[in-house]
Amino acid sequence: MALIAEKRCAGCHSLDQDREGPRAYAAKAGSTPTFKYSSALKSSQITWTDETLNKWLTDPDSLVSDNDMEFQVPKPDERADIIRFLKAASGK
Repeated sequence: MALIAEKRCAGCHSLDQDREGPRAYAAKAGSTPTFKYSSALKSSQITWTDETLNKWLTDPDSLVSDNDMEFQVPKPDERADIIRFLKAASGK
């Protein structure tokens, strides 16, 4: 599980610091105060749930157009592993 998250996400995200993307544990989209989000994502008011994370990882633009994330995870099993990893890492 962690291996898939590292393989697919660690190039831009970390659990403890901002990189090209924000640290990956916030409960609400656009809410990490140290990261500069797109206006669209910052104003989206999305709470990250299994459903919204799955949709985001499938195609970020289908959830929030004009966001800055260009990456997609096309395989459902990899998305599920990433979501499980994020939940475990955040203690949820």
